[in-house]
Amino acid sequence: MRNIPLRSTRYVPVFFLVAVALISATAFAHARTATGINITVTNSSQKEIRKLYVAVGDPNNWSADQLNGSSITSGNSHTLNNVTCDGSGVRVIAEDQNGCFYYSTVSCDGSATWTITDSSTADCGGAGQ
Repeated sequence: MRNIPLRSTRYVPVFFLVAVALISATAFAHARTATGINITVTNSSQKEIRKLYVAVGDPNNWSADQLNGSSITSGNSHTLNNVTCDGSGVRVIAEDQNGCFYYSTVSCDGSATWTITDSSTADCGGAGQ
């Protein structure tokens, strides 16, 4: 029977610790899942909001219209339920009756409210937001 040199057995605990660290890191990465938040958009402007979009991750990758043909008239609100949020924030984009866009980024920390007013900055075709 061959003896294992003492020198090679000295590294066994190190390899074990590295293996445990890698397995733990992988398990932690898979445990972090996307959460769903509720976003309430309130229209306090005089314009009608005709379309509402969300962009999760890439702010330029917009969803389909979340209002599904309805609108948010002045003084009313609409809640988007269980919006996927897998980063630090979600971009919400509203389009008014004139085709102007309003932008807001809401935190993934919990449900949020965004109020659009007459003084909100509108993007009506100028330089991008």
